[in-house]
Amino acid sequence: MAQTLVSLLVHVVFSTKNRANLIAPEVETELYSYVGGILKGRGSRLLAAGGTSNHVHLLISLSKNDALPAMMQELKKSTSKWIKSRDRCSAGFQWQEGYGAFTIGASQIPVLRSYLARQKLHHQKGSFEDELLSLIEKYGVDYDPKYLWG
Repeated sequence: MAQTLVSLLVHVVFSTKNRANLIAPEVETELYSYVGGILKGRGSRLLAAGGTSNHVHLLISLSKNDALPAMMQELKKSTSKWIKSRDRCSAGFQWQEGYGAFTIGASQIPVLRSYLARQKLHHQKGSFEDELLSLIEKYGVDYDPKYLWG
């Protein structure tokens, strides 16, 4: 085969520092557009996004030429800088260190899109902490509770 063909679908989740409610509803659409632009510049695509005032979920089609840690470092750094530049009230904005990243199959795209679109409704019934623990368990990811919320 003379061509490299890749499908790397990743569900990424990360929160604001200490899960503070710092993502204003009026900023979300622009934030996700900004994220999409960063990913496009790296050869990746944002397929869906959702979240609440303290965390985001992204469904990303990762470029075959990019590494997830490098992409996440740029994404969090750039979006943090962008949010801080919006107004003086956001000057102290920070993302929590780390992130969750879970691979999905193409057949799960519609299910995940729907889940991300319903984030605000979902979180009327449960916390981000419970949601993340559920994802960690669902995907069988080993973790040290001591470092999960630091």
